[in-house]
Amino acid sequence: MSQVNGNRRGSVQSIDRAVLILRCFDARHPELGISELSRLTGLSTSTVHRLLTSLVENELVRPTAHRRYSLGPLIAQLGRSGGLPTGLREVALPVARQLRDEVDETVGIHELLPNGRRAVVEQVEGRQELRRTYTEFGVPIPLPHGAPGKAMLAHLPAERREWWLARPIDPATPSTIADPEALRRQLDEIRVRGWAYSDAERTTGIRAVAAPVFDHTGSVAGALGLSVPTVRMSPQRVQELGRRVKDAAWQVSQRLGAPSEVVEPTPVPAMEEQALEPEA
Repeated sequence: MSQVNGNRRGSVQSIDRAVLILRCFDARHPELGISELSRLTGLSTSTVHRLLTSLVENELVRPTAHRRYSLGPLIAQLGRSGGLPTGLREVALPVARQLRDEVDETVGIHELLPNGRRAVVEQVEGRQELRRTYTEFGVPIPLPHGAPGKAMLAHLPAERREWWLARPIDPATPSTIADPEALRRQLDEIRVRGWAYSDAERTTGIRAVAAPVFDHTGSVAGALGLSVPTVRMSPQRVQELGRRVKDAAWQVSQRLGAPSEVVEPTPVPAMEEQALEPEA
């Protein structure tokens, strides 16, 4: 970590530095001393001591044995107050509604299950007469089936991806990508682009784009997806909706506390986008 630039526009130096200290505490560092905090933040020991005094007074930090410190009770109280939604469905729903209002297509919220599959946990339906409507809430779905699953699969640890790629893929439709090498190439492209695309790979007549959602640990928690009847999903719209769903999923990840380096959107080269355009 490096010292915060207190001259940043709109910055309050003491708050920036206090937050810098709070960010040092995690599962690997539940307790830290002044010298350790000074080293991790780049702040002087006197500055760290002064800030810790204020943080302790406000119960954001508490002293422990041997002149060390840990996060204080106010942190836990704020987290459990109910003021912030914590589950994927609750966090994603307002973002999904906004996305639906912008593009008027059905938005699905998909969660990664403990058994390694995924499930639809909520939807916000488009208002057009011809639209996608999910009916299989909570039903486990293999990750290679459809854009939401591929978005998750692309961002899983390598050993978990390979577990899926080593197994026979039972096609859900004639368009399901069942060749592991072809799927592996797609997953590489998805990681670069940040969103996945599928063309009738789980439901005939539906094209979909989806992007992964990450939790506070930086791990994949699920995906946000847009499902659109093929007649309304031109190659140009695939690219537009892909970018939109990526941005929306980024908002959900941020609200779940995902580290910024995991969810920060990155530009995609034009040739990468063109490579995945569906045939008209």
